[in-house]
Amino acid sequence: MKNFLAYGALALSMMATPALAEPADVMAPGGPGGGYDAMARLPFQAMREAGIFTDGAQFTNRGGAGGTIGLAEFVNKNEGNDNAVMSMGAILIGGILINNSPITLDDTVPLVRLISDTGAIAVPPDSDIKTPQDLAAALKENIGAVPIGGGSAGGVDHIAAALLVKAAGGDVAKLNYIPYPSGADVVTNLAGAKIKVGISGISEFKPLAEAGRIRIIAVTGEERIEGIDAPTLKEAGLDVVVSNWRGIIGAPDMSDEGRKMWLDRFAKMHESEAWKKILTQQGWEDAYLAGDDFVSFLEEEAERQEEILKSVGLVK
Repeated sequence: MKNFLAYGALALSMMATPALAEPADVMAPGGPGGGYDAMARLPFQAMREAGIFTDGAQFTNRGGAGGTIGLAEFVNKNEGNDNAVMSMGAILIGGILINNSPITLDDTVPLVRLISDTGAIAVPPDSDIKTPQDLAAALKENIGAVPIGGGSAGGVDHIAAALLVKAAGGDVAKLNYIPYPSGADVVTNLAGAKIKVGISGISEFKPLAEAGRIRIIAVTGEERIEGIDAPTLKEAGLDVVVSNWRGIIGAPDMSDEGRKMWLDRFAKMHESEAWKKILTQQGWEDAYLAGDDFVSFLEEEAERQEEILKSVGLVK
């Protein structure tokens, strides 16, 4: 990510220009109702409610290929547009790697990481898979008979599934993973029993679990989640810890003034009661990281994910 640090201390020292008196152009590189979509829309809801940015926003959903289709459109259409931003997250980094995308995060201006969304593993309510141990046994016995649905190929859900198979002693090369363009699609197909296991963020699974339409059997983070009656995979004897994070990037060649303007807005939003309420409602963990700190994180995350994807055979 060679170009990121070029937007360093100089940009942060400059005064922001006045807010642009027009709606922001916001890309969500996933389908409606999914994690990318929520990360695109809810920060603007919080900014509007807190009076930080009230000019509105025009949202575009463009899912597929781990977010790289939306990324390509965002980059190609918004060069130099200070008013254009895009939601993104850990899944996009994996999508870039596994799809060998010619357009990468080097072509954008990173702004902020906002949240961490612990993953959950769920099954239909009448499934004979009751525990993580049951799932591990099923994967080891006949992995092809256990279709697992999740986000786009190469994303966090796919990585979690591959690491789970590896921890269970199964053959990762035979993993029956079915990618969907959004978490909402995973939920729909799991609730309809079209897949045997689903992996997505807690925020996407929790409502259906509370309604009894699916059953969460494990979470993928370091610790249990309050209000979710399910162990961590590690607690169940499977050495797997994976979590998703999401944030916002700016358009290619965004000006220093534009970058400072958005960093100021997100800093104020992060402290607002409106945003804290959204974090609670969504079950998201606060993972705020802005500016050059986010740039450095992205560089480290790309290296980490590439190593994991290679280790489970998803990237050569």
